[in-house]
Amino acid sequence: MMTPPPPVQEVAMAQSFDVDTFKTRDGKTLEITFIKHGSLILGYDGKNIYVDPVSLYADYSKLPKADVILITHEHADHLDPKAVAEVEKKGTRIFISESAQKKLGKGQVVKNGDELQPLSWMHIKAVPAYNLTPDRTMFHPKGRDNGYLLTLGGTRIYIAGDTEDIPEMSYLGKVDIAFIPVNQPYTMTIKQAVHAAEMIKPHVLYPYHYGDTDIKQYPEKLKAYPDIEVRIRQMQ
Repeated sequence: MMTPPPPVQEVAMAQSFDVDTFKTRDGKTLEITFIKHGSLILGYDGKNIYVDPVSLYADYSKLPKADVILITHEHADHLDPKAVAEVEKKGTRIFISESAQKKLGKGQVVKNGDELQPLSWMHIKAVPAYNLTPDRTMFHPKGRDNGYLLTLGGTRIYIAGDTEDIPEMSYLGKVDIAFIPVNQPYTMTIKQAVHAAEMIKPHVLYPYHYGDTDIKQYPEKLKAYPDIEVRIRQMQ
């Protein structure tokens, strides 16, 4: 039987990250900072949304404070109380899966299917994220963890979390930007990630959380879908 991911151990790092900028449908700026693994920052109209901040991947004490923090699940490579504390400020909103909330001890629990507009500028839908393959279901069991579908300025962003190519991806609706995990044994194979892209059909697709996967083959496998722009950033 496969064992869960090992605990994260903090190491020193240089603070240098890839950044992409978009215009949202309301004409405002969306800036995506690619920290590493499953950790992201979405900057929108002067607000900062952190996804799964983990101290292994950045010195969060030197980064801007968070208006919103999203936690997908309880594993140590996605949930790090120290990193959360370093970006938190008065008024920071934390949205988190139930099992992760029990470990962190704070945050508003959102479950698969929950939709909310906690702030005037942001809509959140928590969506399923789980393993399908029989010998992997212990990693991310169905119903426990979250992916997130965000709407910022009319632009829809799908952050899949740790998941395989689950059928629920077919029902996300229009997706402008998607983040799809591609590393075995915990998330998807390249073949599964291609299937996920076929279901989601985003305009821009970022593989993330890809570890040692030969990620350069991913855009090659999606050449039959010219409407999907695959962008590879430093997210291993």
